[in-house]
Amino acid sequence: MQIYKVGGAVRDRLLGQAVTDIDWVVVGATAEQMLAKGYRPVGSDFPVFLHPQSGEEYALARTERKSGRGYGGFVFHASPDVTLEQDLIRRDLTINAMAEDDNGNLTDPYHGQQDLQNRVLRHVSPAFAEDPLRVLRVARFAARYASLGFTVAAETLVLMHQLSESGELQALTPERSWKEISRALMEDQPQVFVQVLRDCAALKELMPEVDALFGVPQPEAHHPEIDSGVHTLSVLEQAAKHRQPLTVRWACLVHDVGKGITPPSEWPRHIAHEHRGLKLIKAINERFKVPRDCQELALLVGQYHTHGHRALELKPSTLLDLLQSFDVYRRPQRFEEFIVACEMDARGRLGLEERAYPQADYLRGAAEAARSVAVQPLVEAGYTGKELGEALKGERLKALTAYKSARI
Repeated sequence: MQIYKVGGAVRDRLLGQAVTDIDWVVVGATAEQMLAKGYRPVGSDFPVFLHPQSGEEYALARTERKSGRGYGGFVFHASPDVTLEQDLIRRDLTINAMAEDDNGNLTDPYHGQQDLQNRVLRHVSPAFAEDPLRVLRVARFAARYASLGFTVAAETLVLMHQLSESGELQALTPERSWKEISRALMEDQPQVFVQVLRDCAALKELMPEVDALFGVPQPEAHHPEIDSGVHTLSVLEQAAKHRQPLTVRWACLVHDVGKGITPPSEWPRHIAHEHRGLKLIKAINERFKVPRDCQELALLVGQYHTHGHRALELKPSTLLDLLQSFDVYRRPQRFEEFIVACEMDARGRLGLEERAYPQADYLRGAAEAARSVAVQPLVEAGYTGKELGEALKGERLKALTAYKSARI
């Protein structure tokens, strides 16, 4: 039995980056031998075991054969006669197909170290094109390592393009797709993830609503970058730069999809794109079974982001309606995330990345003014039920009117 450290742990050590997860491959062993040593089996697809002390994953060396569609359409073969090289060749990228023994000796049969030095993301073998999930994984790695100068090898992009056009991406489960998408959005440069998907024709298969934004013009006076797709990438870039959470990044990605269905005769204006975009955002949310908090914020940002930009112009009654829509009294954090998503939208414009966004503090102050209205005096005055709600709304409107007068 020989045990090797493999994959990301080896890659990141060679890159000089922090190693978080360690995976191990076991050569020359059977499942029975692993169980006898106290390893605990996990999963049913292939023989993976948890170390009895560390809890780290140890997988028996294995080969695989394509047997069906999608990420799960493989038959695995694990036995003591499978070599380390045979196990490594089934991996996605050369930089993930290196192994290291206890003495630190590197096994690198597919030149991963050279690709690390050359900053290239390259597939290990033609079998890469059998697994559609790898399109998303490579795009995610491109987003993670873009700041180090990594790019996708041209021949790998060709295989990704073939996978995109094969229909195999449709065989991915919503859960699996979302896992990759959400991880990619939290990388340092998530806009690179979207761009790579677009470069290999995967974006139009996975998120045609976002893909449709590219080539659609906006008024140059407000959007010097003009292109709606380029703007979306810039907004996502700003969200990452300002270390926003996943909810905000997801909202930034889909907030403008309504512009993709504006009739060309109306370009470059996009009147009511906020309303038109809601059905598209709902469709994307459902397609990937997006978590509820991300779904809700995406819909609210899609519907109200132009309200955010026009905050200083809004009438007190409109401002109150906006606050009510977000339930700022019980869910203040959601409104805060809306504010920062609007700010990222404003900063995601060519040459305006550092421009001040006074609307943010104005909206925060408005929310605080509305929240400061006490309910108890109204109760003591005898208001109940629906009348209490109307009275409370009236007092909040007064508070917002006073707030607006004081700020302007």
